[in-house]
Amino acid sequence: MSLGSTSPHSPLVLALVFSSPAMADDLFLDSEPLPQVLTATRLKQSPAAVPGSMTVLDTALINASGARDISEVLRLVPGMMVGNISGNQATVNYHGTSATEARRLQVLIDGRSVYRAGLATVDWSDIPVAMEDIERIEVFRGPNTVSYGANALMAVVNIITRNPADSHGTRLKVTRGQRGIDDFYASQGVGWEDGDLRLSLSGQQDDGFDTDRWGGDYHDGRRLKRFNLAVSQALDERQSIEWQVNAKDGTNQRPYTYRPVFSGITRAGDNSDVSAKDYAGSLRWNLDLNTEHSLYIQGSAQHWDRQQTWRACDAEVSFSPELSELWQLNPNYTERLARNIESFLVSGAPDADPTQRALANQVLDQWRNGARRTVCGDIDQSTRESRYDLELQDTLSLSDNLRLVSGLNYRYDRADSETYFNGTLDDTTWRAFGQLEWRASEHWLLQGGAMFEDTQLIGSSLSPRMAVNYLINPRQGLRAVYSQAVRSPDMFENNVNWSYQVTHLQPGAYGQSSARYFVKTRGPGDLDQEHMRSRELGYNGYFAESGLAVDVKLFYDEITGMISEPLRNNQYIASNANSARYTGAETQLDWKISSADRLRLTYAYVDADASNLLDAQQTAGNSGSAAWLRDWGHGWNSALFYYADDALNGYRFERLDTRIARRIRLGKTHLELAGVLQQRLDNQPTSFVDNNYDERRLMYFSAQLAF
Repeated sequence: MSLGSTSPHSPLVLALVFSSPAMADDLFLDSEPLPQVLTATRLKQSPAAVPGSMTVLDTALINASGARDISEVLRLVPGMMVGNISGNQATVNYHGTSATEARRLQVLIDGRSVYRAGLATVDWSDIPVAMEDIERIEVFRGPNTVSYGANALMAVVNIITRNPADSHGTRLKVTRGQRGIDDFYASQGVGWEDGDLRLSLSGQQDDGFDTDRWGGDYHDGRRLKRFNLAVSQALDERQSIEWQVNAKDGTNQRPYTYRPVFSGITRAGDNSDVSAKDYAGSLRWNLDLNTEHSLYIQGSAQHWDRQQTWRACDAEVSFSPELSELWQLNPNYTERLARNIESFLVSGAPDADPTQRALANQVLDQWRNGARRTVCGDIDQSTRESRYDLELQDTLSLSDNLRLVSGLNYRYDRADSETYFNGTLDDTTWRAFGQLEWRASEHWLLQGGAMFEDTQLIGSSLSPRMAVNYLINPRQGLRAVYSQAVRSPDMFENNVNWSYQVTHLQPGAYGQSSARYFVKTRGPGDLDQEHMRSRELGYNGYFAESGLAVDVKLFYDEITGMISEPLRNNQYIASNANSARYTGAETQLDWKISSADRLRLTYAYVDADASNLLDAQQTAGNSGSAAWLRDWGHGWNSALFYYADDALNGYRFERLDTRIARRIRLGKTHLELAGVLQQRLDNQPTSFVDNNYDERRLMYFSAQLAF
């Protein structure tokens, strides 16, 4: 399978081939239930009726992939750009844009957002859910702020966990392999007359990448443990409650990247690891007023705690009040002075206005008088974030051909960091949303919706969407979708107040044991929202007799007012000055050839034209996957997966995964033994130059007992 040679027009050919009249006629006679998805509009719909493109990764596919992380499974989603910042920091974006933050991707667990608004990111490794607890992952590929608000600008990933009623019994699983892989999973599910419960404990461990660009240890392993408790309880024939409690505790290693600004100073530390703790709880009350009317109220609370400290050394002049004042006046001038201070001792302070030159000369005098000496201290880059969310949703069938979903949402976000915010910053968000579905005739389906959102820090916005679906029959449909979406700047982008208070200074700086480092970064405070206009044409078809599902998408997306600057404490100047355009085509094919064989293919062609070159670098022009799942009988099954993209951040990715498993029945107990072999077919780093493995081959094995 050569991705580079695939034509972007191939999805159109697939649509024509698989829409033959003969197959369409057979479908009218088919009595098999239609598959349903929920994430697109919050209404249960067949894929052919969805106002956009959906990818559903089911349990069989997730298990067969052998993936240990959610980010790895998302390689099976066409157009999803999956890479790594380090071994324990995955990066996932739809169609591209920022590589290091998921600024434009909404990620949900059972409808609860795990996107961290404070630092504009999703911690994929720290999501407190085990792969074994996932029932399926629904991905809406396209803007969906209509249903989920800001950050659903380009796509929505909804991770849906197994219902406790489907989790009865005991499961025990261990996984061991190369690169320090050492995972475990244990769950217990029980039920009673009107309720069910699932308790699971899990853990992950591995060593990350082997070497950086210079051949040194990259120091990016992870160690984590998770706790999950899910309970569902029927109160009567019309009411039920569901509640969950999740917790995660672990350590993510971080490469020591601090480099002294002033010459002649040596680095002091080798550890900037992060201690990560996550806590979450949610409660949902469901009420069916009648067969045509239902509602729910859901509340959730989440807390993210990241503790990160390290030791650093620099010149005493780093804490000079005059140097700090000069930085506030002219960061470029100050950086040039700091990095060339020895040469300026001879030539004098560089040219500037009188005030800046006077401050520069004072700094040079301090350097001459001994402020060049080395001082070392502790840096604390810890953060804490909390979120409280309350949502009411009402679903009503107004008639046989008219359905309405509407709701209200309140969210409170709080970020606490002495380094990033010089204390605490909070934000309040109110939302009102609605989606109307009208079956105008047997074949025509019209849909429209909007989300009104008001945030304390940014202001209000309105995101509309309109779609027309032509249903050739209940299982096949053509669609045309137009939507407008917005993304509000996050706390960090707009309101960062970034500076380092260095403590336990030895031997002390200017007579103090604690002082502020001279570099200070402030957010602009007046950023506007990003705006996106999206146009989509597509086809979705499901042929039950042949077990074939096909989806084709043509898209044209434009983003204006784009915030593209990376989050860094060195002249971070965020603005709405950038823009990007993404055009192309995607297709996915899932074919259950027989009861024993399943074939799955995806392909995406994305043409990115961005005013900021960094945004364009994070887009692979050609990417895709291929999978073959086979049940050999007698308990044996196998899976073969191929993943590739032609250039993500300039590096090609191509990998072949093989999983072979044997299921053995031991009385009432089932034992499954499985082995996974991953073979990189390229010889390049993963996403960034420092992400390297000594060997391109990885093997790990698992054993699972279920009883």
